[in-house]
Amino acid sequence: MTAEALRADALEVRLGGRSVVDGVSLALRHGEWAAIVGPNGAGKSTLLSTLAGLRVPESGHVALDGRALPAWPVRERARRLAWMSQQGEAEGDISAHDVVRLGRLPHHGLFGAFTPGDAAAVEAAMHETECEGFATRRLAELSGGERQRVLLARALAVQANVLLLDEPTTHLDAPHQRALLRSLVARARAGAAVAVVLHDLTLALGADRLVVLAAGRVCADGPAGDASVRAALVEVFDHAIEIVQIGAPGRWVALPVA
Repeated sequence: MTAEALRADALEVRLGGRSVVDGVSLALRHGEWAAIVGPNGAGKSTLLSTLAGLRVPESGHVALDGRALPAWPVRERARRLAWMSQQGEAEGDISAHDVVRLGRLPHHGLFGAFTPGDAAAVEAAMHETECEGFATRRLAELSGGERQRVLLARALAVQANVLLLDEPTTHLDAPHQRALLRSLVARARAGAAVAVVLHDLTLALGADRLVVLAAGRVCADGPAGDASVRAALVEVFDHAIEIVQIGAPGRWVALPVA
């Protein structure tokens, strides 16, 4: 069995007196990419930020490579686990290239020297997300899609073994969505554990595994080829979708029901 990279046990997170994540247990494994899906308010973003260590659960715990997440020194944890929020946090009068360079901070520190290895990682991430053409432009000058690609490049530049992305395809056109998914697959096949919150269900159905959430709980967890996973997905979306197979075996799409 593939080794676990990140494990959550019985997580509960409460916001405004309401249980947003309710007893969630799951494991993210090296070599696999998982899509976390569910209706609005299901707890997807809260779960992902808790897995990243940005929220402290009321109960339960998260372990990274078998060690409790809070026990990791901050920089060492940041080298192993990269995160991108749904809002894509980055502000200020800073160039796209310098934003991506921030992804190397866990490796050289705030006052450490930027090495040729760091430079290579930044250039590779920008090439992967097709950011080179606007590397010198300021973040505020970029379109939504361009900004999203820069923030993705920053997360990829960390070269972490665990990659947690919240709605990374927001603002991306179809070619860049396809390029992103190919990048995630390549990283997973190289041994990373990848978890992605996705709104687009057809994109999510291409994942190795779907984690289906509703009301803060895991309703199903498995590949799209599992009929029970597809049934749970239809159920949590109140039968407003149907899932059909097209083209080659194993290709599934979600269609709205009129």
